[in-house]
Amino acid sequence: MPRKAKAVVFRELNKPVVVEEVTVEPPRRGEVTVKLGACGVCHSDLSATNGTIAMPPPLILGHEAAGEVVELGEGVDGFALGDHVVSSFIYMCGKCRFCSAGRPVLCLEQGKAITTLPDGTLRTRDARGAPLNVFSGCGVMAEYATVHGDNLVKIDPKIPLDRAALVGCAVTTGVGAVINTAKVTPGSTVAVLGCGGVGLNVIQGARIAGAARIIAVDAMEAKLLLAKKFGATGTLLAKPDEDLAKALKKLTGGGPDYAFECVGNGELAAAAYRAICRGGVAVVVGVAKPGDSTAVRTMTLPFEEKTLTGSYFGSCVPRVDFPRMLGLYLGGQLKLDELITRRYSIDEAAQAFADLESGKNARGVIVFPQ
Repeated sequence: MPRKAKAVVFRELNKPVVVEEVTVEPPRRGEVTVKLGACGVCHSDLSATNGTIAMPPPLILGHEAAGEVVELGEGVDGFALGDHVVSSFIYMCGKCRFCSAGRPVLCLEQGKAITTLPDGTLRTRDARGAPLNVFSGCGVMAEYATVHGDNLVKIDPKIPLDRAALVGCAVTTGVGAVINTAKVTPGSTVAVLGCGGVGLNVIQGARIAGAARIIAVDAMEAKLLLAKKFGATGTLLAKPDEDLAKALKKLTGGGPDYAFECVGNGELAAAAYRAICRGGVAVVVGVAKPGDSTAVRTMTLPFEEKTLTGSYFGSCVPRVDFPRMLGLYLGGQLKLDELITRRYSIDEAAQAFADLESGKNARGVIVFPQ
């Protein structure tokens, strides 16, 4: 039967999010209803509210969450009532050449379920009975959500849900960019441009990969101090009037082997590319505005053999990488407890987004009553 729940909804561009009571419909074939325990407040959610990521309102936010399975639709395999799960925001058709090759983040049907479930329909309605769009097929910034089983990954129940939620986006995006996309080698030098939630995970990914030097770059001193706790061996305070690439080259003696842009800014991506040494790799992790662009000097390309590439969701395979990340956490290598700067109730959602925008948090997490 339908369930009443509170949800965080984006209704107007550049306006604060609102908390509404919604009705969540039971699961249909292949779907699962989840009682959420925690949901990370991610910059991508904020980007939807300001138009950087085009998702039309009204939209239930949330894609980085963990909870417990409370109802199963017909034909669902691999899940049972009471299972603990983490949401995955990528759509996987399972049939295209990228899915078949084990690269679901590049699925050719990726745009199919941006604000709906895979069948193009919706399961949540507002107080007037109108359907609500959902962020990336999830919409898990709510007490309950009905999602497709392909958007869930079963996890070890002994991991607290607020920590587990973080692998649904920030952790996997950052650590995966290092391990899966760039394949950082032991003993190398890494620069991380932007030390928010994703950047901190790039830093700890580089530490786990065995990088000898990890240079954290940010315009905020507080974030640089936090970066050291996650494995940065050095820091560089970004200044508006400074040539960042030149400063990084000087600091690292010729440029880092790898540079990760974690903000979503075309000029910063270009700086990352200019900064790396010959044969180096620059990875763009941040999502820039649609009109943004990155320029490189074409003449340098054949002579320097540098690589400029992107990394979407850490080039991950969720059902492989989520358990792997949580295994690193249980083994004491991956810091999740330290990532959570503040926990919020769902009624404090607007404050959580304001704190995110001001740069106060490494990660803010909305925790739901159990």
